[in-house]
Amino acid sequence: MERGKHKMEARGGGTPGSSTDLRNHQRPAERYFANIFYRNYTLPPPELPSLTEQRQLQSTPDTRDPAAPRTETRAGDRRPRVAMADKRYRVKVYSLNEDQQWDDLGTGYVSSTYVKRLQSVFLLVRSDSQASLILESEINSKTPYQKQQETLIVWSEAADHGRALSFQDTEGCRKIWEDICWVQGKDPSVKITQDLLEEYEDEQLEEVLETDNVFDLPNCELNKLEEISDVISSVFASPAHKERLALILENEDYIKNLLQLFHTCEDLGDTAGLHHLHEIIKGILFLNKTALFEIMFSAECIMDVVGCLEYDPALAQPKRHREFLTQNARFKEVIPIADCELRQKIHQTYRVQYIRDILLPAPSIYEENFLSTLTTFIFLNKVEIVSMLKDDNNFLSQVFAQLRDETINDDRRRELLLFFKEFCTFSQTLQPPSKDALFKTLTELGILPVLKIAMSMEDLQIKSAATDIFTYLVEYSPSMIREFIMEEAQQCEDGNLFINLVIEQIICDTDPELGGAVHLMGLLRTLLDPENMLATPNKCERSEFLNFFYKHCIRNFIAPLFATTSEDTCEGDNVVGSDKNNTNCLNNYQTAQLLSLILELLTFCVQHHTYYIKNCILSKDLLRRVLILMNSKHTFLILCALRFMRRMIGLKDELYNCYIIKGNLFEPVVNAFLDNGTRYNMLNSAVIELFEYIRVENIKSLVAHIVEKFYKTFESIEYVQTFKGLKIKYEQEKDRQDQIRRNLHSILCSKILRRSTRVVEKEEKCFEGNSEEGEAIMPPLENDFQDRYKFMETKETKENEDKVDPPKRASPGGYKFASSHSAPAANGTHSLHSSSTIDLMNRLNDEKDKEDETPPRKRPHLSF
Repeated sequence: MERGKHKMEARGGGTPGSSTDLRNHQRPAERYFANIFYRNYTLPPPELPSLTEQRQLQSTPDTRDPAAPRTETRAGDRRPRVAMADKRYRVKVYSLNEDQQWDDLGTGYVSSTYVKRLQSVFLLVRSDSQASLILESEINSKTPYQKQQETLIVWSEAADHGRALSFQDTEGCRKIWEDICWVQGKDPSVKITQDLLEEYEDEQLEEVLETDNVFDLPNCELNKLEEISDVISSVFASPAHKERLALILENEDYIKNLLQLFHTCEDLGDTAGLHHLHEIIKGILFLNKTALFEIMFSAECIMDVVGCLEYDPALAQPKRHREFLTQNARFKEVIPIADCELRQKIHQTYRVQYIRDILLPAPSIYEENFLSTLTTFIFLNKVEIVSMLKDDNNFLSQVFAQLRDETINDDRRRELLLFFKEFCTFSQTLQPPSKDALFKTLTELGILPVLKIAMSMEDLQIKSAATDIFTYLVEYSPSMIREFIMEEAQQCEDGNLFINLVIEQIICDTDPELGGAVHLMGLLRTLLDPENMLATPNKCERSEFLNFFYKHCIRNFIAPLFATTSEDTCEGDNVVGSDKNNTNCLNNYQTAQLLSLILELLTFCVQHHTYYIKNCILSKDLLRRVLILMNSKHTFLILCALRFMRRMIGLKDELYNCYIIKGNLFEPVVNAFLDNGTRYNMLNSAVIELFEYIRVENIKSLVAHIVEKFYKTFESIEYVQTFKGLKIKYEQEKDRQDQIRRNLHSILCSKILRRSTRVVEKEEKCFEGNSEEGEAIMPPLENDFQDRYKFMETKETKENEDKVDPPKRASPGGYKFASSHSAPAANGTHSLHSSSTIDLMNRLNDEKDKEDETPPRKRPHLSF
């Protein structure tokens, strides 16, 4: 490496050190101009014309008298153009190519010309030798133009398509600049015609536009360490300087020379030099460049980098990080790794993580991406490690062979599982196709049977590692786990099923805070979530797995609830109570926490497993057991029980409503509300919200039950209008039912009257017929008519008792009613009235069901 001062130059082409370098800009969002506004390129300096060229210029015929008007004509354009500039100026034209290098297009004379046909002003550059057109560029009102060094104008005509004019003299640059500013309506004193970065302040823009793109980097010597530290610290104020510093450090052996000086300072005990080296190395890391990381984290340099970072000036004594990494941190090979490259990659990844997490300061919330490239470097290393292990066919097979071996001791099993846990952690960095292939391989190797063995062991570390691996598998593919569980059910008894083992781990968690149970409950919820269950034409995972779970697992899951609420069956309508031992159990904090977790998952099931959980609730009288928990002293458990009931009511299922009414299951809720007293807390709000929901949704059966059973209890509560609103709803429904009854009564009376009239008319016809035949028949007396009518009515009633057929049309004007209920003969007309009313309601309901195209439903009979 050349000693001395290192000149730091831009990446672009051109003459080094040129004073006409294009300025460094960052391209803002949704702006349309080329990279020349956010990259730093060196533009070749303008070439001054030779003496011969100057003489030719003076004698060029195209040089006109400034006082004379001038017009120009383009090829194929018969209309003359009106020139804005009164003089042409010598320029050199440059264009930015695809490789971000400046190409010289030639030398000529520039003019700003107004084209009447296009109604635009163009910059035209004609060759001084052949008079051919070198450049024709429209001055767009929205294009940013930039003036540099008084002799340079740059702009962009399209993305990555930059243009530049380098003038021979400042007067020509000033005149053309004035024409551009005039077209865009800008003051000629500005250096940039458009705002390049609206989000940047003026100070930041000036920083971007700074033109000093060459500075000195001191020689790598002991007496220059302080100066080097100052230079590296200063570049962070300028993004352009950071780029240049990174470039020179990439191309030279400067970093390796600095690390050699580290050994010299350490041998000499030069504390000041070591402190400077700490700042230098930390500054280089903060440049956040992958190429520099490759140098610093190589096998020959990484420990020296750690050594430099030990000498933090803020510490009284240096930390011994190298000693820890080489002596205390041991690399365990559960299965020997023969690939040297893989071993080296594992060592490098561990040490780089150590540097990031331990040696470098934690970034603030404003510096979250300060070491983003370092994080990416570690990420890519992990991807490479997992890929190399995955591609090794023998490695994973040996691991699983030992894990399946029941004779290995716990220490060996622990090492294997901890390694495999870390392997699964690294695998999260893989892309989806690679991850799919990996987990498919793990399934084929028998990962789940191995986890089943490990989770049933007593060793907490083994159990914890197995649970973490199981978490990765569930998060990756719940369907894969469900498929294994259902296949296992065909070979094992219920008690040995993997999912029942998970439930057992939840119930038997010894942690006072139930941390493991909470974690496993989340996994179980994922497995029971219908949202991630697949459905194909040949298979419905939802029905298959839920049938399996409610058949083989639900009783194990709710066993703690039933054990805690062992009941004393009371007579009459009293709610099931609990004995003293159960009350004490309810008041135990750990038990209450476990029951709250169970209730949370049951509440989830009520929402998502409507049919399956309904059968379980009704057959096992589950809600009654849950409401016993409202006797607990723990409010969070009471709220969980209330939330379970609220979710059931929220479904507005009449089966649930009838179950609640028949069991008088609002009583524990009302008692808990009264026991809470005047306290305004979550329990108070939750109970009121439950009754308010019933009122707003107007669930009629529940409204009637609550008002009839508990309104006197709630009558004195006036700080909310919920209970009075329930009473109003109840009375409105009662009035509506009364009105329906009255309407039905009037309809039936009119039908009976019409039927009586038809009977009288029929008898009159018979009487008239008999009279015509010469029979002496007396007209019926009123009493005889009544007796006959009663006889017909009684007969009709008796016939109806023997019939269960649906009503049939008897005549064009009426219906023949058939009742399935027998009535005493003594009731007479009332029996016919009741029977007719019931069958009319059934008929109306049947007609409504036909209109809705739904199967007829059995409805309760009305009684009068």
